[in-house]
Amino acid sequence: MKTSSSLAKIDGIDKKILRFLMEDARKPVLEIARSIGISGAAIHQRLRKLEASGLLSGSKFIVNPKSLGYTTMAYIGIYLDKAMSNPMAVKQLEKIPEVLECHYTTGNWSILIKVLCRDNEHLMQVLNKEIQAIEGVSRTETFISLAQQIDRQITI
Repeated sequence: MKTSSSLAKIDGIDKKILRFLMEDARKPVLEIARSIGISGAAIHQRLRKLEASGLLSGSKFIVNPKSLGYTTMAYIGIYLDKAMSNPMAVKQLEKIPEVLECHYTTGNWSILIKVLCRDNEHLMQVLNKEIQAIEGVSRTETFISLAQQIDRQITI
């Protein structure tokens, strides 16, 4: 989404289109058009406008990680020895496939990451051999997710 000074402008029809697509991005445009009561061409035009505004940034399929044997989700707070280490640490974290998200944070940690591993042993290997080996990382604090209770997008 764009910065607050240039927020995307959407109307009620745009919101309806977005709600349909957020529920199922594969829903046929003509089915959405019939449900809303406008033409398929109008839906396409509005979707192009929403993409151009930066409100939509694509669609994707969601892979169920458990079906591939990835069952351990963890959040790791990373303490860096110097703030100057942030960009270098992030470049190294990008190379670790188990790292799904990386955030600069306020508070005690410099960086908070979300990782997905096969099991606790795999998590320990990623922590010890990859994350803690990054230059500038002084220590880490790990929280294993037992179960995700809420998974949603922003309400439109």
